[in-house]
Amino acid sequence: MFEFDSLLSAVASGEAKPFSGYPPYHFVGGNIDEPTVPSEALADAVGDVIRNQGPAMGKYGMNSGPQGYLPLREFLSDCLKRRAGMSVTPGEVLVTTGSLQAMDLVNKALLNKGDVVLVEAANYAGTLTKLDALGVDYVGIELDKKGMRMDALERALSDLAARGRKPKYIFTIPTIQNPTGTVMPIERRRKMLALAKQYDVPIFEDDCYADLVFSGKRPPAIHALDDDRRVIYCGTFSKTIAPALRVGYLVAPWPLMGHILPLKTDAGSGALEQMVLAEFLPGHFDNHVSGLLPMLQEKADILCTSLDEHFGASVEYEKPVGGIYLWVTLPKTIDTDRLFQVALEQGVEINPGSQWTVDGAGNKHRMRICFGHPPIGNIREGIAKLAQICFEEFGLPIRSGNVERL
Repeated sequence: MFEFDSLLSAVASGEAKPFSGYPPYHFVGGNIDEPTVPSEALADAVGDVIRNQGPAMGKYGMNSGPQGYLPLREFLSDCLKRRAGMSVTPGEVLVTTGSLQAMDLVNKALLNKGDVVLVEAANYAGTLTKLDALGVDYVGIELDKKGMRMDALERALSDLAARGRKPKYIFTIPTIQNPTGTVMPIERRRKMLALAKQYDVPIFEDDCYADLVFSGKRPPAIHALDDDRRVIYCGTFSKTIAPALRVGYLVAPWPLMGHILPLKTDAGSGALEQMVLAEFLPGHFDNHVSGLLPMLQEKADILCTSLDEHFGASVEYEKPVGGIYLWVTLPKTIDTDRLFQVALEQGVEINPGSQWTVDGAGNKHRMRICFGHPPIGNIREGIAKLAQICFEEFGLPIRSGNVERL
């Protein structure tokens, strides 16, 4: 067999293993509850758009140009106004292959090796991985129960300014922060904008989970409060409709959008997915999302009840107010890197805290548990099994009859 190892580029040093299927208890990833995918309505939309708009797929960009299918961008412009308080035109929207592509495009447009950005200290693992790959420095800003702390942000901005360094952007997930699940209040959003203006720094707002606030009421996007067009914004339909559709979007002002477009070298995101969503969303999106919320809240409640039952006082967490994941703190004697390895061998997969924080070594006693995809029975069984594995590996939680405690 031909040997490729000696030919690999510098960026191809990592190696993935062939996919062997999901474990029985799968508590990782942004997967959603499969029965909630609106398959029948999407199937109807496919038939309609293929019959009515199919010939437009005979050219790249159809009749809408490189920013994506115009009816979908028009829907997004209206939807972001209604749900997030944003005022954007379809010309400020770029349809992307998931929000991850939006992040890549912003990074390509703004970042060089050695640049510095500010991020929440606990953060989406993909954000940190991408910044590492680019050779970009990042400073983790502490969080509390209301999201990124503005005193910590101001201190970091001041410290960098004193050293003659200016961040390329402040990255934040203000609504259902990943992984902590916090929601930043409006006063703190305004303070972030004021600090960004004071230090002349843009903000990159990731709003991928904002539609999943269980109460159905979310604060306005930071973008909606911005009066000098310094906020870049991304979102996705992966958490509300279907991850496998791979449809996200980026909102950016011109002329920045003009610099981003040449970097999207894939000849356009998939046309059929965009056309189907443009057909489906106007008449269904709000009701569909409203139907997701009680289901997700029930799953979150059952996850918390299961953790209380099987881990007792060994775990600390803030009960979710939205989203599909829970950030859990265990005693510092428990190494979730090790727990991840041992549990996976027994069919339970979790996200270890070291991968979801800037200070990975200092967060090995934390883990992220995703509840969006597994059914309720699977959540109960999986958490019970995880507690047993944790006890066998670390001696915690200590069991006394039916009570588990430290």
